[in-house]
Amino acid sequence: MRSMNIVVVAHDPMWSRKFESEATLVSEVLGSAAVGIHHIGSTAIPSLFAKPIIDILVEGTSLVAVDKRAESLEAHGYEAKGEFGIPGRRYFRKDNAAGIREYQVHAFVADSDEVDRHLAFRDYLRSHPVVAEKYSQLKRELAMQHPYDIEAYRDGKDPFIKATVQVALDWWRSS
Repeated sequence: MRSMNIVVVAHDPMWSRKFESEATLVSEVLGSAAVGIHHIGSTAIPSLFAKPIIDILVEGTSLVAVDKRAESLEAHGYEAKGEFGIPGRRYFRKDNAAGIREYQVHAFVADSDEVDRHLAFRDYLRSHPVVAEKYSQLKRELAMQHPYDIEAYRDGKDPFIKATVQVALDWWRSS
């Protein structure tokens, strides 16, 4: 795995515009294979510090349908990585001209547990600023502690994410 400099920055209001623009492209490329496209991840939460990479969640009609459009996404600069460590997902990433990651697409079958998990976590943090601030602070601390170790950075976030996801799902399902 190549070493990368892990940098988290204050929320940038342009992230939502970047998402909208890229979501339009992804929607056009995937066509009827996509039934929903959402902005997820830390850049989707206005108060959060984040790595400046836009995460896009695609709800697909099926993974087969998404796979059939992979070549078209690649023609628009995406690299198809298959499941890339998460069963039931199709992962695509896109770097800018300087080789810096700008976008990540996570495609799952619509209405799957993974879709619910991502949307619940996002919506919970948007609605609970104290919890979002704790997560933001954790991300900043981990980026400082592990500036070149993405695995340590991810592992450091994992307990917070797992605990929060369960609370978020309960909250989301009861809303």
